[in-house]
Amino acid sequence: MSDLKKWLFCPICGGKTRLQLLETTELKDFPLFCPKCKREMLIRAVNYKVQLIK
Repeated sequence: MSDLKKWLFCPICGGKTRLQLLETTELKDFPLFCPKCKREMLIRAVNYKVQLIK
């Protein structure tokens, strides 16, 4: 298992959030807040791929 961490970027503005993802991290219906654009959105993340839930 690799301990490679990657920063989670906002899917709307592209700004860096306060979260890091590991390769094994899975998020479902996660409320993500972006400190740059001041928006909160629901996301899904698997294998470093982030999807915005409408």
